[in-house]
Amino acid sequence: MNPVSPLESIYFIDIPENFSLSDRAFHLDTTIPLPVQKKETDAPGTFNMKELTEEQILAGLLTIMAYDPKNEHILYYRSILKHARPNLKKELGEAAILKAKNEDYELAEEIFRALRGFDPEDMTIVLNMALFFDQRADSYRRSGLHDDADAYDEDALNYYREALEAEPALPDAFFNAGFFYLKQHNYKDAKDVFETYLALTCDAKDEDLGENGIYKKNRAQQILDNIANRNMDDEHFKSAYDLINRGEEEKGLEEIRKFIEKNPNVWNAWFMLGWGMRKLSRFEEAKMAFEKALSLDGGETSDTYNELSICLLETGDVKGAKKLLEKALAKDSENTKIISNLGYVALKEGNPSVAAGYFQTVLEIDPDDRIAAMELAKLDF
Repeated sequence: MNPVSPLESIYFIDIPENFSLSDRAFHLDTTIPLPVQKKETDAPGTFNMKELTEEQILAGLLTIMAYDPKNEHILYYRSILKHARPNLKKELGEAAILKAKNEDYELAEEIFRALRGFDPEDMTIVLNMALFFDQRADSYRRSGLHDDADAYDEDALNYYREALEAEPALPDAFFNAGFFYLKQHNYKDAKDVFETYLALTCDAKDEDLGENGIYKKNRAQQILDNIANRNMDDEHFKSAYDLINRGEEEKGLEEIRKFIEKNPNVWNAWFMLGWGMRKLSRFEEAKMAFEKALSLDGGETSDTYNELSICLLETGDVKGAKKLLEKALAKDSENTKIISNLGYVALKEGNPSVAAGYFQTVLEIDPDDRIAAMELAKLDF
């Protein structure tokens, strides 16, 4: 069954001459059909003009902004919204950010799409949409929904690329895209955008940048120095990540070994080697790689502790896995992967009620976490 289009929730109606909603109502062109939101109580094919409200019109117009921005009457529809709600862009922007923060992603996406349709020339909206899909991908990946996360990463990438092409240039687009590329282990593109960010802000005075702007410049330079010092924009490194990420672990391991031969002290490379080994269930070899990562500068991350704990758990060292997960949780207290793994440790220890507590905590942080919900259902709590 095909999903219902949001456009099916609106009528297009012809407005009678001299029609008005209130003394302050905006002028409506009776020659152009008007989109209005259907009421839940409307019977199919029925519409009562006498019961039409301003809210129905505004909701219908916003639906067009979000899902039909190339509508032939879009300029007219925008003019109605601008007249009726002079502060609409600010209101929608605040609402979208709040919904995203509360992880009400479906509604947040709808609001962002309406914003984009309302003002397609505002590149700040495009950048905010990139950040939104970036955040949504991270949330879905934490919940174990990797295919969905990959799809939202692709959406984020497309919006970042559009924001990066803005004229005049938008410095924050380059700064935020840099962190997106870092997350993808795409250090070459991360280097390019951080360098561009510094070039765009190099002439700005500290008093004009403010405390946040100064922090961003210093952070961008710090990341560039780290990439350069560790040779992390090497093609072998990027290729290894791409191959392992798409399930070609053996080829990816060949690439990361080539990188390690020339760069033996880069913790990220040993982490990637362990990640590929762990995905192949070669837990003893993965364990040694993660231990090497921990011994190197920068390697003591929550992800390294978490990955090493999985290897210990799979090789029977439940106590050691628990200690590592506790270290990981101290570094990242709301990481649902770590909390879920503590649940699995509790199950190995024969403590189902403790395990249930961990899985419940995961669902409090992320109600959409399917793995935690499934494990809790098994425990019948």
